[in-house]
Amino acid sequence: MRLFTSKLGWLRVLSVLEGFSLIILVFIGVPLKRIWESPELVQILGPIHGAFFLLFCMNLLGTAVEYRWKWTLSTKLFLASMIPFGTIFLDYKVLKPMWESEVSEENPAE
Repeated sequence: MRLFTSKLGWLRVLSVLEGFSLIILVFIGVPLKRIWESPELVQILGPIHGAFFLLFCMNLLGTAVEYRWKWTLSTKLFLASMIPFGTIFLDYKVLKPMWESEVSEENPAE
């Protein structure tokens, strides 16, 4: 898969993983904890979501350096990741178009 061959591709993967881990945590884990007093899923998913978020932030920094993004773009992407489900929006509106243009530049005949 081409998605795993570049920092931008990895950033896309991590943004989706981080976003969906938050969705599971908020819409499944928290209700289980609050309504049925079953905190196990939150205890497992909370650290996993935190790890995905940290990996996303580290990869964002590495990608920004490698692609020589302006600090304003990097800051906007980081701030958007602080908004719940912002990383999924980032992938759809910002990262996917960047990645598609990168792939089309690598393979102009396709």
